[in-house]
Amino acid sequence: MNLPLFIARRYLFAKKSHNVINIISWISVLGMMVGTMAFIVILSVYNGFDQLVQTLYHTFDSDLVIRPKMGKYIDTVDPSLEQIRQDPSILAYNEVVEETVILQYLGRPVVSATMKGVDEHFFTHSPLVDYIIQGDFKLKFGDIDQAALGRGLATSLGVNVHFKDPLYLYFPSRSASVNLLNPQAALLEKRLFPAGIFSVEQNYDSKYFFVPLSLSREIMEYTTEASYIELRLQPNAQPNKVQARFAALLDPDDYLLLNRYQQNETLYKMMRTEKLVIYFLLLFVLLVITCNILGSIALLIMEKREDIETLKSMGASPITIKRIFLFEGWIIAFFGTLSGLILGVLLCFLQQRFGLIGLPGNYIINAYPIQVQWGDMLSVLGSVWIIGYVAARLSVYFFLTKPMLSAPQKSDEP
Repeated sequence: MNLPLFIARRYLFAKKSHNVINIISWISVLGMMVGTMAFIVILSVYNGFDQLVQTLYHTFDSDLVIRPKMGKYIDTVDPSLEQIRQDPSILAYNEVVEETVILQYLGRPVVSATMKGVDEHFFTHSPLVDYIIQGDFKLKFGDIDQAALGRGLATSLGVNVHFKDPLYLYFPSRSASVNLLNPQAALLEKRLFPAGIFSVEQNYDSKYFFVPLSLSREIMEYTTEASYIELRLQPNAQPNKVQARFAALLDPDDYLLLNRYQQNETLYKMMRTEKLVIYFLLLFVLLVITCNILGSIALLIMEKREDIETLKSMGASPITIKRIFLFEGWIIAFFGTLSGLILGVLLCFLQQRFGLIGLPGNYIINAYPIQVQWGDMLSVLGSVWIIGYVAARLSVYFFLTKPMLSAPQKSDEP
């Protein structure tokens, strides 16, 4: 039997309803429980929002994208690009023409927007089809060109897919000379009709609209050029290995091959930094809560002076006595952390299953998103247990003095 652990357990679980030290110890357990539960829930909510943002960006962005290293476009008539198109790991190969243009609808003030020209096969494998809120993604109706707009952009223009009014697109011609008396003569004008409205993420919704690839090339005066090429991979493909294989085919002086992380590198770095900041802030809160352990161990040491003297008389070594109070602090941290972890995971499950706490306002989801990660739970457990051990160690170091642990003096009296 482990004597220090047995005594420490008796000190904590003894039935002393009127013992102030015992009550303070259980308050410490409660504090650790609430702190750990809050730690798990807050990190899980952050993971949920993180996953939601990544899902929305993944909806709009492709697995890999080939961009020009210099200039604004690449020529798609390239043997290496054709070799990539024929690769079995490719699910969808989409040439895209993207440019900032001017839009006008029903004579309203013009709006600057980002045109994204895609072919008729783009939406076959794009998750965007699940985010259409009005109309559809048909960019051609016979010979008539159509457009799909983000919700924010459609609101700015007052676009309604049920109206039959055309949408006018303007872009400066690269070949026409500018006439100061009539500057509008240098603008290329295209007429198309709104076919659908999508809603993915505010940044995209207020900026992008989709048009047929042929129309975008016509207004940009391109033939086989494209702004970039989007690659969607087969479900069983490994993006890192595919990226390495394709990078070997492309000339590094002409092309950039970017994965999802590299396409939004700033965003992902910012999210990682935010999570790290949140983690240390919560850890600081737990550190403050752990001061209760330090106080309760200190009070327990002062109360158990007689017990310490008795143990010394029975031959207990100073190390054994120290271990009693170290185990006391560790037990408080263990039970508080374990119960907080269980309650935190339970709350996360209930929120994930039933959506107990809703999101105010108009969002694409109705309740706070939750994602519990095993790595977070292990890091929380390890951090809290280390903090609890350090608090107990400090209590023993400062309050369990040497005279208290020294061997009892032998009396000279007969």
